Amino acid sequence: MEKILPKVECLVEARNYAKFSIGYLERGFGTTIGNALRRVLLSSIPGAAVTSIRVSGIYHEFAPLPHCKETMLELILNVKKIRLKLHGEDSAKLRMLVTRAGEFTAGDLECPPYVEIVNPEQYLLTADSDEVDLEIEMTVQRGKGYSPAEERKRLPVGEIAVDAIFNPVRRVSFEVQSAQAGHLSKLERLIMEIWTDGTISPEEALKTAAGILVQHFAFLTEAEAIPKARVEEKVKAEEIEALQLYKIGIDEIGLSTRVYNALRRAGIFTLGEIMERLSQGSKGFEDIRNFGPKAYEELVKTLEERGFLKETLQVGSKDEAQSS
Repeated sequence: MEKILPKVECLVEARNYAKFSIGYLERGFGTTIGNALRRVLLSSIPGAAVTSIRVSGIYHEFAPLPHCKETMLELILNVKKIRLKLHGEDSAKLRMLVTRAGEFTAGDLECPPYVEIVNPEQYLLTADSDEVDLEIEMTVQRGKGYSPAEERKRLPVGEIAVDAIFNPVRRVSFEVQSAQAGHLSKLERLIMEIWTDGTISPEEALKTAAGILVQHFAFLTEAEAIPKARVEEKVKAEEIEALQLYKIGIDEIGLSTRVYNALRRAGIFTLGEIMERLSQGSKGFEDIRNFGPKAYEELVKTLEERGFLKETLQVGSKDEAQSS
């Protein structure tokens, strides 16, 4: 059968939306490629967003804005809707002076030349008095995916963190259609629909996502496989030893009733599960009810006596237990 090379066609194109046909593909590859592209499109396409805001005289997000209809919280909600591009830079400062009554939009922001606001009509606030005197400053950064405000707790006084949605792709859907005609019956095509926020075209988003996947898969074609004999020589003994730990129940270790019951209530039934948590020190047991520093110290001591802990872990565990 003559080989048919896949091609990409744009079936429908509108503002911030496009529908693509990718095919024909061998059966099964439509779902494989569709899933991979969708995941990358929704999580790994870089973009820019406002990450913090400062308003003169305002120190928390629940404060009212003097001589404005909006509260600080309402202003933040509007600011999160600003869609913008950073050309050649990773961060920028946007400023706006509110010194008159009237409506203010994203188009009123003073921006460096490398910042482009895609939706200048985005409403921000309305000042209801000429007595208003506010200086607003926003920090814009480049990133991927979603970054909650909690990730930026250590900001200067008066600077309030904003939830940042960096991803310019808003929605992705795909379906796989089987070819029904003649010699194409064993092939299929992938139909993808992509919606963006206007800072990137659907076609550019698709190419970027494909490029990211290619970069991540490329090393597999160049990576030199480690000889099996060398791998076995280095890790086989350790792997076997680790697997054996999951065959030892906690009732065989010799723990006190109190420690034994606390571990069982937490769903820990084997020595292997204990060792997993011990890799984090005492923090690995903080979520277990009635398992405090004394219980942790007893557990470590028992494992030491039975020879299950290496010397390096023994010292670290003891110090941790004493400091808890």
